[in-house]
Amino acid sequence: MRIAKVLGTVTLSSCHPSFVGARLKLIAPQTLEELQQDLTPQSDMLVAWDDLGVNIGCQVAIAEGGEAAQPFRPEIKPVDCYSAALLDQINIDPKATSLQERK
Repeated sequence: MRIAKVLGTVTLSSCHPSFVGARLKLIAPQTLEELQQDLTPQSDMLVAWDDLGVNIGCQVAIAEGGEAAQPFRPEIKPVDCYSAALLDQINIDPKATSLQERK
């Protein structure tokens, strides 16, 4: 699971039948440095399935890969990423970041 910032909304003119009525968001995963300094994410963007009703600028926890399709079982959806949690606040422990710098 990673933390990402919501950058926009994705609109489909035609789609897979299981995507009818879906809310899709354009998101960018954030690095530790981007989180600490409130920087604009520089990573590749992803399209995430959104059942939470998130808005542009929100931070979300995302699940990717095979795990992203699990909440929809037994229905099959061709999804690679979904917003699993809307994050109200992120607290970063300075001790944990100093351990990260040692590696």
